[in-house]
Amino acid sequence: MTALDGSRVLVTGAYRGIGAACARAFAAAGASVACADIRQPDATLASLAGGTGHVALVSDVADERSVTAMFAEVERRFGGLDVLVHCAGVIHEAPLLETDVAAFDRVIGINLRGSFLVGKAAIALMQGRGGRVILTASDLAYSGRETFSPYVASKHGVLGLTRSWAKEFAPGILVNALCPGPIDTEMLGAAEMSEEWRARELDIPLARFGQPEEIAAMAVFLAGPGGSFVTGQGIGVNGGSVMP
Repeated sequence: MTALDGSRVLVTGAYRGIGAACARAFAAAGASVACADIRQPDATLASLAGGTGHVALVSDVADERSVTAMFAEVERRFGGLDVLVHCAGVIHEAPLLETDVAAFDRVIGINLRGSFLVGKAAIALMQGRGGRVILTASDLAYSGRETFSPYVASKHGVLGLTRSWAKEFAPGILVNALCPGPIDTEMLGAAEMSEEWRARELDIPLARFGQPEEIAAMAVFLAGPGGSFVTGQGIGVNGGSVMP
């Protein structure tokens, strides 16, 4: 028996990065995992070791019909849902005066509207049975950063959803947000960073990039017995980049 043996888990953004690492970690903990992404996450599905009944789903988290269809399939395959790990998101870097409304709407649509749609659907499925909802914010939701204003605003909004839902659906459903710092993923683009930018990212107490597996480990903790008295929190997995 493992910590989450038999749990039914949906991981969004499972194509790569933190989402893929979360899918693998939950499978290793014994869960049945639905791997969802706007791109076909078959490679992630094939990498899962442990658990049973895993499935790959294609869904656009910013589109209500697509999210509704995704949850209908999760319910059909699993008969319910115990844990949501919502990792789908995008990043946008540009000076404010070079950021048009379309770029702003895209970031808010995927990061904040997507969290609203996916979280709402998950909570509806968990009602009366309990569960864990784990969203993904960012250390930048606390610190802010120049040239990242739509992204920072979207992640600050995710913390707002987290705190509101934690109060609204306690004690049966626990809602928390992961707040990663600089994590070595394709989204961060560490391999293409200038030396100046890399030095800025590494100017944190632990002086290194985090790994997706380190975020996944925290997600598994929050979903398991150890997370039973944690709700409404933005959990910094950030190497000390922010200490709120």
